[in-house]
Amino acid sequence: MNDIDIAGNGGYSTVELAKDEWTLGVVQSRVHPSANDAEQKANLAHMLHLIDNAFHYGHGPDFLMFHEFPISGWDSWTRSEAERRAIEVPGPETEQISAKARQYGCYISFGAYVKDPDWPGHLLSVTTLIGPDGQILAKHWKARNVKGVFPGFELFTTTVHDVLDEYIERYGADAVLPVARTPLGNISMSSTQLEPELYRALAMKGAELVLRTVTGSFYEVDVRSTALHNGIYCAVANNSLLLPEGPFFQDTGAGGSAIYGPDGEALAGPADKFETLLTARIPIRRFRARHRQPNIHLELARPVFDRYVGRYEPNLFSSYQPDSLADAAAYLADKSRWAAAPRTAG
Repeated sequence: MNDIDIAGNGGYSTVELAKDEWTLGVVQSRVHPSANDAEQKANLAHMLHLIDNAFHYGHGPDFLMFHEFPISGWDSWTRSEAERRAIEVPGPETEQISAKARQYGCYISFGAYVKDPDWPGHLLSVTTLIGPDGQILAKHWKARNVKGVFPGFELFTTTVHDVLDEYIERYGADAVLPVARTPLGNISMSSTQLEPELYRALAMKGAELVLRTVTGSFYEVDVRSTALHNGIYCAVANNSLLLPEGPFFQDTGAGGSAIYGPDGEALAGPADKFETLLTARIPIRRFRARHRQPNIHLELARPVFDRYVGRYEPNLFSSYQPDSLADAAAYLADKSRWAAAPRTAG
């Protein structure tokens, strides 16, 4: 249960490939914070419409990925407000998306707020992968939320780091940084930003494609460097322009979705701020024939990593789940293990 699937010879675990190469499609779609059930249903209907659009002319992609919150959107909701917008996986929403996957014979991934009966009281941020037969192949939790950087608030969703010990006890150590080994290749999905060590570890475990979901901006260099430094494919799906009747300006955090190759080159994008479909061919069989784990001289860095103390310890949401962004900030205010940054004169 605590074994980690990582080879010691530069290789990695795989399953048989279904195709020599295939087309990845990144859907940059609008994001709209749903004010009520009707708006949430409209968001889902728009997502399904865009899946149809991707196959309206021509063959269409083998894999469609959406951004972090296409169904609910994001706003500064309280926990109870966000929970009302959370879906279950599987559930009514995934059944409709699965029907589209079966209709077009494609893989579909998307992010969402998720409520899980196995984790009562917790609100999760999960990226789900659905196969061409409509089956749910993977549910990848967000690994961690960045803490101590937002002005006056903290995120209250539960991540792997927030319940790390219980997560490992339930699912095993290998699930902490998950890799879905599929007939299209080894895929990992994540909405974590600015933590290259996590993506390095995923590549060491055999991730050939890292699919990153965001909503509301990101750093292009962060995504591009994930591909370059690990010699893998990396794509990012962000939102497009928001609806004008929403609570944010239309261009808030919009655009930049892209697909990058193993040399860090842009295979598609970065996109402008409009709704669009980006596509790129993934020559997975040829790539796999020459690809190996990243070549890391870990002996140089391990003594430093072994002595490093992170700013926040794990398991902080095991016994308490904040009920709002402000409550999360108050709860975490005295939880830092670091000394305060020194003030400079002048």
